Amino acid sequence: MFHLYDFLIYCFITAYTPGANNLLSMSNAIRYGFRRSIRFNLGILAGFSIVMTVCTVFSTALYSFLPKVKIVMQILGAAYMLYLAWKVRKSSSRLETDAGQDISFVSGMLLQFINPKIYIYAITAMSLYILPAFHSPGALAGFTVVLSLLGASGSFVWAMFGAAFCRFFSRHSRAVNTVMALLLVYCAVSLFF
Repeated sequence: MFHLYDFLIYCFITAYTPGANNLLSMSNAIRYGFRRSIRFNLGILAGFSIVMTVCTVFSTALYSFLPKVKIVMQILGAAYMLYLAWKVRKSSSRLETDAGQDISFVSGMLLQFINPKIYIYAITAMSLYILPAFHSPGALAGFTVVLSLLGASGSFVWAMFGAAFCRFFSRHSRAVNTVMALLLVYCAVSLFF
């Protein structure tokens, strides 16, 4: 059975919580303006799509050949979500940036290949939410596109609202982090029901 709400909560939290993509996108937009940061964000989308496709193929193969891996993936996925909840809850509202960073399309794309958050996002979403309910190549391709767009959308939103998010997180970081952490705990627990 496909748990749409749990899936969307997981995707939203993963896509919109601070990470390399979101913080660099926000930093670029603050320093160079939204228009100049678009190249970098399009690179993120391209790289994200490539990584998501590879992870979908990997997860499907693993899930097909080793059906007993489901409980292992549930446990690992729940542990990751609890770890992410702990990190989100403890995270600060400070923005740390590298003044000499490159904001090109290629730099945004290459960042995805070394960003562990994306691999974990992709494998967790596929193995825990999608593969138990959907098996057709068309559905898997559709979810790959949806996951890519949802995941990369966070960087565009953080770029668009860069300065506003900085102020908002600074003023309300404790409340925002607590809500995000509790939602992740809910997702982790719901994997087993």
